[in-house]
Amino acid sequence: MLLNILVLLRDFYLWQMKNPNRGHLVEGKATPRGKFPHIRRAGDFLFVSGTSSRRPDNSFAGAEADEFGTTNLDIRIQTQAVIENIRDILKSENAELSDIVEITTFLVSMNDFKGYNEVYNSFFSYDGPTRTTVAVHQLPHPHLLIEIKAIAYKPL
Repeated sequence: MLLNILVLLRDFYLWQMKNPNRGHLVEGKATPRGKFPHIRRAGDFLFVSGTSSRRPDNSFAGAEADEFGTTNLDIRIQTQAVIENIRDILKSENAELSDIVEITTFLVSMNDFKGYNEVYNSFFSYDGPTRTTVAVHQLPHPHLLIEIKAIAYKPL
């Protein structure tokens, strides 16, 4: 049994070495709303597609509606969920948040910058990834306040 597992691990490693450029979906994460992967490896670099707070059941962390249908959107909860989703996606390639070298953040409103920045700072420091934050007119769903894409460096 152990020998079979070792052979499978060896074969998987050899396959990875022969196929360093690949993209895939990550089980347990929301399915993208288009035909693109959650993450794509290109040599030693990992490219994480724009990620939101959307859950696998298509609900959104940080988006609640009361009994009257009034929506409450929370940038702090959404930011935390987005970064945690990126962390989970990176794990599929044996990488972690500390491997990220660049982040691009899209905010629907720069009025949310302070709340976003407070949560971001709880995950990263000055020696973390470079970062660009831009305001956009809208994201693919009206409950989304934020989307983040990332590039990580994780040698094979």
